[in-house]
Amino acid sequence: MTQQIKFGTDGWRGIIADDFTFENVRRVAGAIASYVLKNEDAKRGLFIGYDTRFASQHAARVAAEVIAAAGIPVKLSNDYAPTPAISYAVKTQAAAGGVMITSSHNPWNWNGVKFKAKFGGSATPAIMKKVEDELHAEAMPNGRQAGIEELDLKKAYIAAACKFADMELISRTKFKFAIDSMYGSGRGVLAGVFGDRGVQHVAIRQELNPLFPGINPEPIEPHVSLLQETVVREKCDAGLATDGDADRIGAVAEDGSFVDSHKIFCVLLRWLLERKQWPGDVVRAFNTTRMLDRIAAKHGRKLHECSIGFKHIADLMMEQEILIGGEESGGIGYSRYLPERDGVLNCLLLANVMAEEQKPLGQLVADLQRDFGPHYYGRRDLHIPDHVKQGAIQRARDERTNKLGSYAVLKKEHMDGVKFFLDAPINGNGAEAWVLFRASGTEPLLRLYAEASSPALVEQILTTGESFVHQTG
Repeated sequence: MTQQIKFGTDGWRGIIADDFTFENVRRVAGAIASYVLKNEDAKRGLFIGYDTRFASQHAARVAAEVIAAAGIPVKLSNDYAPTPAISYAVKTQAAAGGVMITSSHNPWNWNGVKFKAKFGGSATPAIMKKVEDELHAEAMPNGRQAGIEELDLKKAYIAAACKFADMELISRTKFKFAIDSMYGSGRGVLAGVFGDRGVQHVAIRQELNPLFPGINPEPIEPHVSLLQETVVREKCDAGLATDGDADRIGAVAEDGSFVDSHKIFCVLLRWLLERKQWPGDVVRAFNTTRMLDRIAAKHGRKLHECSIGFKHIADLMMEQEILIGGEESGGIGYSRYLPERDGVLNCLLLANVMAEEQKPLGQLVADLQRDFGPHYYGRRDLHIPDHVKQGAIQRARDERTNKLGSYAVLKKEHMDGVKFFLDAPINGNGAEAWVLFRASGTEPLLRLYAEASSPALVEQILTTGESFVHQTG
């Protein structure tokens, strides 16, 4: 029986050897080739890259062979590369698209395939639907054999990221940074950039280890604990982390506390509005902090909310000028650079903000909490059977559900999952409390996201939400 391949928010991923097999990589590559032949200028070719996971390099070669056999020229990365390096090559060299072999932040035993559209960002939902249709039709086109050329896809990308940030200002800073590549394909990139310019830094987890020992390559707690320890021990002013394929950012303040993607997004947005004054709207995913709404409103900028998955942000970037767009998982992008998230670039920009404001990262976050009210955030991943997951979502949607534990539900939103706004303390000018129930489309899990005006309140809401998910009857 042919295994079902399901595309999630950014391509397909599966467990190595069970789902992620070379045979399934061939099927996905065949579907992509067929889509390109029918909908794009196929002679412009495809770029293919890969991360540091087990079998990624081999899978990239397998995909390249299928696509070249369909008559589409392939430019294959000659080394592990960040996902945004592939996207940058696609856009700047006007290719028909790009393929990245990666499973991003997933555990070591996962791998996958991302497809990047010709504009250099996550393929839009409409494009992914067409690729999925080709997959269901078991497309495997054959044409006049095209060539496969191996080349360096990192050099031009690194130069572009360095041009977008103010490296001259960063190189003059007295700040010291800890850099964590989490054994991913950002390895050596930031350390090389800082090293070339004499920026004080200490780098960890740069070596190649596809087992990602002790962590998932996701720049959130608890996986950043080594970075937190390093920042404190080495007396750094910030810790900067990128995920498995280096398109997401995580950070640590000078006291070793974790700075989540929401605060990073807010720090960057404030700087862009107050210092750069670049034009454009702001986009955030449905599960991100509403502190962004306050910052945008203060500066008279329109804020768009969209479904979860960077492809929805990329979709908006195609239609209008977006100053900055971001999501909960640490993916942040800019219309004037690339409609793509980029962990390496955002690490450089965070260093840029610190250098310009002459403040360590923790101080920048404290300034936000003071000026826009205390906002705290939390997430829980519940690995639960499918029937429990579906039952919880159904009960959350039910209009008779108007309480969550002791909290009254003031209103509900259904853009992506079910979000409850709760009648909970707001601590002066603090965050309005909310909790979001969202079932993963690709994994047996339900995610709970919450924001409130204190860390204790966030924990209480998440615990109450978890009880709601498991309640029976």
